[in-house]
Amino acid sequence: MNRCSFFVFCLLISCASFLHAEEQQIVLIEAESLADKGGWMVDQQFMDQMGSPYLLAHGLGVPVPDATGEIDFPVAGEYRVWVRTRDWVAPWGKPGAPGRFQILIDGTALSTTFGTEGDPWHWQDGGKVSVGEQATIAIHDLTGFEGRCDAILFCSDLDFRPPDGGEELSALRGRILGWNLEPEDGGRYDLVVVGGGVAGTTCAISAARQGLKVALIQDRPVLGGNGSSEVRVWPEGHINQQPFTHVGDIVRELVPPHPPGQAMAIEGHEYADARKEEIVRAEENITLMLNHRAMFTETTGPHIDSVIAQHTHSGRRFRVSGSFFVDSTGDGVIGAQAGADNEVMEEGNMGVTNPWSVGAVTQNEPELKCLCEDFDERMQLNFIPATQPQPFPRCPWAIDMSEMNFPGRKDFVGQWPGGSGPLANLGRWFWESGSGKHPIDDMEWIRDYNLRAMYGAWDTLKNVDGRHPNHRLKWGAYICGKRESRRLLGDVILTANDFRDGTRWPDPAFPCTWHIDVHHPDPRYENQGEVEPFIALATSGSEWNYEGPYWAPYRCLYSRNIDNLFMAGRDISVTHNGLGAVRVMRTCGMMGETVGRAAWIAVRHQTTPRGIYENYLPLLRELMEQPGLLRRDGIEGDLVMPEELSPYQKISSIPVSALEGAVVDEVEAVLNGNWNDDGTMPGHVGRGYLWSNDSAASAEYPLNVTEAGDYDLRINWLPHSNRARKMRVVVSSNGRSEELFVDQREAAGDDSFRSLGVFNLKPGEDSSIIFHVAGASGIVQIDAVQLIPVTR
Repeated sequence: MNRCSFFVFCLLISCASFLHAEEQQIVLIEAESLADKGGWMVDQQFMDQMGSPYLLAHGLGVPVPDATGEIDFPVAGEYRVWVRTRDWVAPWGKPGAPGRFQILIDGTALSTTFGTEGDPWHWQDGGKVSVGEQATIAIHDLTGFEGRCDAILFCSDLDFRPPDGGEELSALRGRILGWNLEPEDGGRYDLVVVGGGVAGTTCAISAARQGLKVALIQDRPVLGGNGSSEVRVWPEGHINQQPFTHVGDIVRELVPPHPPGQAMAIEGHEYADARKEEIVRAEENITLMLNHRAMFTETTGPHIDSVIAQHTHSGRRFRVSGSFFVDSTGDGVIGAQAGADNEVMEEGNMGVTNPWSVGAVTQNEPELKCLCEDFDERMQLNFIPATQPQPFPRCPWAIDMSEMNFPGRKDFVGQWPGGSGPLANLGRWFWESGSGKHPIDDMEWIRDYNLRAMYGAWDTLKNVDGRHPNHRLKWGAYICGKRESRRLLGDVILTANDFRDGTRWPDPAFPCTWHIDVHHPDPRYENQGEVEPFIALATSGSEWNYEGPYWAPYRCLYSRNIDNLFMAGRDISVTHNGLGAVRVMRTCGMMGETVGRAAWIAVRHQTTPRGIYENYLPLLRELMEQPGLLRRDGIEGDLVMPEELSPYQKISSIPVSALEGAVVDEVEAVLNGNWNDDGTMPGHVGRGYLWSNDSAASAEYPLNVTEAGDYDLRINWLPHSNRARKMRVVVSSNGRSEELFVDQREAAGDDSFRSLGVFNLKPGEDSSIIFHVAGASGIVQIDAVQLIPVTR
């Protein structure tokens, strides 16, 4: 087989699996089972509503290459063809049917153009076709604008019409495809983690290092969830906080360093999908099941026995059994299937973002992916700068923005745009909708509404305003970036007032540092001729802040009525407003780390998640104090440091104990504004360091001494060309303040520290050093402060 380049696409014809009903000659092809999917994407997001995934032609306005395969027919002859599809803009009564496609049999297109009629999913009649005992089939996209094909059915009974949905369609699929048969044995595990976002992935690693046998079930081909190349939301939240400074170690391994500047909707390789998978596959105790959707949960009373996981391409089903389960699906899917107490806000919930980006390039990212069969996400895509205009078709079916301002048009900006210039306001977090719809049942509607906003905005900029002639839509997420849906209830339901009031818990489990970030529709986009605003606002102001880090309770992390169910991620036990402070991904990842440790206690001591709180809290605290790299050789083994470390674990640092005098590390600083954790550049002190380009950010380090005297005050940083040219530092001591300025582009010194001078300090005195980001002209990095006594 010849290797494809970026500029040559090869069609590979493979067999599509099928079974036929005995009572009539029926061939049913699930579109996602075609071996060569061409440029069509497998979209599994709505399997719970539809019963199966479907193929999506997500070409950003460029028709995608055909999905192809071979079909064997039980007998040659005449068949009627039915195609399960829909006109995806029909819910809004818009013209144009942008999702049009054809079905080709042996290279000849059927007379019907599909995706042109009807709002709900249904079988569209494709007419009659005569075939031999074998034929080739192709799904041929006509527009690149989100055509969708669920299944193709051939029936020798020309009067037969397949059921459009519900139990009848499920029964038909089960009978023809064998989905009603006993699932295959997927094994038994100590812990089954469903959901491979940051929370589920850290949980699986944490539990595996404790010696548990773990299954990690993820319904996408990559790990990371919203923090993957498929959605491209950067993981936020501070890790490695006092007093449990090792909670966050595994998150630090998984999540790559934050790139400078805006880190949402940037190029896919920055999100390091391969890094996450490599770390997981290195754990011998983890069985990784990518592209598997947990469709059913089997229970005995208030106890989960197993989940039935279906492969999103082949349809094969596996029964995965376990002693304990973790719902890290975000939507609380496993908990809901098992009957766990839960809450869903059917209106007024936080909405959904489908990020997107534009660029002056000759091709978009979906095009480039299609042109290389062995595309590796670890490699940067070969975008070629455009020197000629890149046209974009008119989109009468999109949201009409020709008469409105929106972020990215005429210097109109969104809330906290996170970049300079109009283009920095396109496709960012505030492009969000769905608060007026059901966050699970209506999710396809919400996703499609976001896509209509993206296409409408770009149509307006390109064709109405005549702006950005050489730019094109470079990338867009068809996988939803969700914030809120179903929350599973535990023994504690954490509220926003708990954060505001500083409620202290006897069972601290994970630190929260993100503000109470609750989104609601931007009122400027109401009554614009559409049923839902497409731009959101986030809460801001003192009433939405709290003193952090705030350690949330372990009792939020297990179900109050299912006795072997843990939760980690945005589906934990919190209120709608309380979710605002816990839902960011690095915070969710630390939930996973703690749940993985707790699962070991449950298995080792044969107790329940609730029993851990009642009887084993000191042991849980002890485990939270241990480095995330430690591992056991079996459930009964001791925790030891591995002899060999991966490149992601070999982060060279200077131990605090190796430094002279008193050292104040960044974990002791009082932070204001937005700071990013990072510990991947070698040479930092202790756990890591922080950096910020938020002009409202500052960090105050206490300068506490045990003896009065003069001290040489020293600071360190890691120089870089993007560092601050003029960082302002204010030292307060003896009731006086001194202002200094530091150029962080230069090296601190031979031993990585630079003296700021000698200061007189006294015990009990309110002395401090404050680092300010405002006016710094670059990124401010903070790490350690060193105090060395001066003998005169």
